[in-house]
Amino acid sequence: MPEENIRVIATNRKAKHDYQIQSTLEAGIALQGKEVKSVREGRVNLKDSYARFKMGELWLIGLHISQYKNAPVEEHEPLRDRKLLLKKSELRKLFRQTEEKGVTLIPLKIYFRQHLVKIELALAHGKRKYDKRAAIAEKDMKRDLAREQKYNN
Repeated sequence: MPEENIRVIATNRKAKHDYQIQSTLEAGIALQGKEVKSVREGRVNLKDSYARFKMGELWLIGLHISQYKNAPVEEHEPLRDRKLLLKKSELRKLFRQTEEKGVTLIPLKIYFRQHLVKIELALAHGKRKYDKRAAIAEKDMKRDLAREQKYNN
């Protein structure tokens, strides 16, 4: 299926640094009207957000959507928990996978697919400090090699 009509609003760039990504999936997100307008303006922060099961439903916790600046009186809570929309079979499968120790659901990016707001979730394990250091060292080595090849050519 071609990835057309997708407009990425925000990405969680620290996620790949802090977590080891196992798999990803797409979910819908239940928003109020003014929240959708704020998302359209790009006023979203995925930092420190995660997904958790509550009473058999999947909720996104810690997603910050700023107030819509042109809203009249009714305003939304920027850090409220938001329900994620998935099929029951997908929810059951995710619930079984998140029961493992050290596995969590984190959002990688939020985007518009045509006119709907979607969120890409990742099933991930947290990295330890020494894992992060090894990843940084490997990235530095690759950069140095690329730099040397550039000067040698």
